[in-house]
Amino acid sequence: MPSVVLRDGESQQQLLRRFRKRVVRSGILGAVRKKRWFVSKTEKRRLEKKKAIRRQRRREQKYSSRRRRS
Repeated sequence: MPSVVLRDGESQQQLLRRFRKRVVRSGILGAVRKKRWFVSKTEKRRLEKKKAIRRQRRREQKYSSRRRRS
């Protein structure tokens, strides 16, 4: 669990902002969201494949648009 210590002259708002940044960087919220519901192995595999296809299409679009410009 990330922790922060109040610095000299630091307001509560700034302290809270620093704490939130540390929580986001640590990846705790993402892990909690993933574990909120059970996802079977086949469902995980299907989602990963879907993500991979999407990434590939984005890369193809990115590189095809570069070729047209030059």
